[in-house]
Amino acid sequence: MIVWLNGTHGAGKTTTGALVQRLLPDSRVFDAEKVGETLMDITPALPAPGTDNFQHWPPWRPLVVETARRVLDYAGGTLVMPMTVLVEEYWREIADGLAAHRIPVRHFVLHADQDTLRERIAGDTVVGPESPFRLRYLEPYAEAARTWLHAEAEVVDTTRLTPGQAALRIAEAVKG
Repeated sequence: MIVWLNGTHGAGKTTTGALVQRLLPDSRVFDAEKVGETLMDITPALPAPGTDNFQHWPPWRPLVVETARRVLDYAGGTLVMPMTVLVEEYWREIADGLAAHRIPVRHFVLHADQDTLRERIAGDTVVGPESPFRLRYLEPYAEAARTWLHAEAEVVDTTRLTPGQAALRIAEAVKG
């Protein structure tokens, strides 16, 4: 099984994902961003996707599916995947690819209101405060949330939850 934690930057996916992993027996965290980083490291560089987002490279999505499938075939259990996917077409490609391999997916969106997201991004000590990259995705997230994303997933509002509380809600939903 895959527990996919979606949402924009600052919603708490990475922190919550690590905590969910501790609450789900036989689970591992798989950060699909590492697949993108691998593509970014190819030299000479792949043709530019027209943005700084590796998700626009066509190989990224099937490589995420194939990597997840291979890891599950090898190790079994559950993969907790904290990864923002805001383009509906990309989500469908990933979800359909996993379904083709009969891998069940529990898709959660970690949501927070815009003011909370801005505060979290401003105070981020890991990526750095006021990250232009992270701030650039606030409106695309809001649009995806309005048009398709929240209808496709179980929404966990993290505005007033600690990461531990959000992780517990997700783990209980998965186990229940």
